[in-house]
Amino acid sequence: MAAMQADSPTSSKANIQIALAAGTVMAAFVISNLVGLLAKTLTARVFGTGIESNAFFAANRFSEILFSLVAGGALGSAFIPVFTGLLAAEERKKAWKLASSIANLVFIVLIAFSLLVFIFARQVVHYILAPGFSPENVILTANLLRVQVISSVIFGLSGLVMGILNSHQHFLLPALAPAMYQAGWIIGILFLAPALGIFGLAWGVVIGSLLHLLVQIPLLLCLPQRAYRPSLGLEMPEVREVGKLMAPRLLGVAVVQLNFLINTLLASFQPGGSITAISLAFPLMLMPEAALAQSIAIAALPTFAAQVAKKQIAEMRSSLSATIRVMLLLAIPASIGLILLRSPIVAFLYQGDQFSAESTSLVAWALLWYALGLVGHGIVEILSRAFYALHDTKTPVLVGVGAMSLNLALSFLFTWLFRQLGWMPHGGLALANSTATLIESVILLALMRRRLTGLEESKLLLSFIKALIAGAGMASVILLLNSIIHLPGQVLNVGLSVASGAVSYGILLVILRTEELKRIFGMVRERITRH
Repeated sequence: MAAMQADSPTSSKANIQIALAAGTVMAAFVISNLVGLLAKTLTARVFGTGIESNAFFAANRFSEILFSLVAGGALGSAFIPVFTGLLAAEERKKAWKLASSIANLVFIVLIAFSLLVFIFARQVVHYILAPGFSPENVILTANLLRVQVISSVIFGLSGLVMGILNSHQHFLLPALAPAMYQAGWIIGILFLAPALGIFGLAWGVVIGSLLHLLVQIPLLLCLPQRAYRPSLGLEMPEVREVGKLMAPRLLGVAVVQLNFLINTLLASFQPGGSITAISLAFPLMLMPEAALAQSIAIAALPTFAAQVAKKQIAEMRSSLSATIRVMLLLAIPASIGLILLRSPIVAFLYQGDQFSAESTSLVAWALLWYALGLVGHGIVEILSRAFYALHDTKTPVLVGVGAMSLNLALSFLFTWLFRQLGWMPHGGLALANSTATLIESVILLALMRRRLTGLEESKLLLSFIKALIAGAGMASVILLLNSIIHLPGQVLNVGLSVASGAVSYGILLVILRTEELKRIFGMVRERITRH
C-alpha cells in the first residue's frame, strides 16, 4: 500500500506500517467472518425465517445499534486521535488517566440506558422496532431484547479497550474480538437453544459480548505504564475533547442505525421472513467490507492520527490515496462476485433444515441490491476515519446525516416501486442503502480532496479503471464456466467460481501492470522476511 516512488521516505514508511497492520487485521477479520458465517448458518438452519427468527433479529437490531455506537466505531474514532496524541507527546500518565475516565463515564451511561430499555422493552418494540408485529410477537421480541441489552454495557468497555490497543499499534486481538462474539452465538445455538429455544440464542449474544472483551484483556495488561484511576476526569481538557469529537460521531452513527431501524420497521409490515432476509443478507455484504475496508481503515487511523499530530499533511495525503486505491482493487471484484454468485452462496451457507429454497430466494434477492453498495461502504469507512484523524467528526457526520436522510426517503420510494413492479419489496430497502452510501462516498471524496488540496486523483482514477476492466474480465470467466461446467454440489460450484474469478482477476491486474499489486507482493515478501 506504499505510495509511488515520488513519495517521501517518511510517507512510504507510514504506508508500509498501515499495510502491514492492515494485513494483520484483514487476516483476523477473515477468521472472524468465517466464525460469523458459521454462527449465521446455524441460526438460519435451526430457526429458518419464521416467527421466532424474525423476533430475534428485530431485538438483535437494537443490540447491533449499541454495538455500532460504542465497540463498532463511535467511541474509538473519538478516543484514538486524542489518546494517540498524548502517547506521541510521551504523556503516558495523562493518557491512562484519560482512558480510565472515559471507561468510567461509558460504564455509567450504558448502565443507565440499559435499565431504561429493560423497563420499557415492550414500548421500544411496539413503537420503534416492529410496530407491524402482532401482540404475541411484540411480547416475544421484548423479552428477547431484555436479555440482549445486557451486552451493551460489556460492548462499551470492550470498544474502549479496542481503541487503547489500536493506539499502541496492536491489532490482532481486537480484530479477533468479533470472532469471539460470534462464538457466543454458536454456544447459544449448540448448548443453550436445545433447552431454551430462541432465548438460548439471545443469551449467546450476551456470552459473545463478554468473550469480545475478555480476549483483549491479556494484551491490555501487558501495555507499558498502564494504570486505572476511579475518576471521571471531567476537569481534563482531553476528556472534553473526546466528548466533543464523539458527540457528532454518535449522531452520525445514530442516523445510520436509524435507517436500519426504519428498514426493520418497514419489513415488519412486509411478507413473512423479510426481516430475517435483510438481517442475513446485509452481513454477507459486510463480510468482504469488514475484511477489506474496515481492516484497512482500522489499521490506518492511528497512522493518520500520528501524521496529523506531527503536522505531516503531505504524508497523510499520500497514505490516504494509497489506502483508497488498494481498497478499490479489492472491493470491486468482491462486489461483482457477490452479485453473480448470490444465490449459490446463500444456498450453500444457509439452506437446509428449517431454511427452505424460498428462504434462499428471499435472502439472495436482498443480497443482490446490498452488494451494489460495497465499494461505497469501503470508501466511506476509510474517508470517515481520515476526517477523524484530522479531529473533524462534524464533516462525515453532516454528510452521513444527509445521505441517510436520502436513504430513508429512498426506502419508502423503492419499496413502493418494487411493489408496483411485482418484485419482493424488501429488495427496495437494500437498494436504498446502497444508493445513499454511494452518494455519500462521492461527497466525502470531494470534501477530502479540497481539505488536503488533492488526493492524487490521476492515480485513483487509473486504479479504479483497471479494477473495473479486470472485474469485467473476471465476471466473463465466471459466467462462461457456470454455463459449461456443472459440478455436483453447491460447495464445488461456488469454490470453482470463486477460485477461477480470483485467478483471472489477478492475472488481468498483472497484465494491466497495476502498480498497487506490485506493492502488495513486495509487502508480503517483507512480512515473510520479518518472520
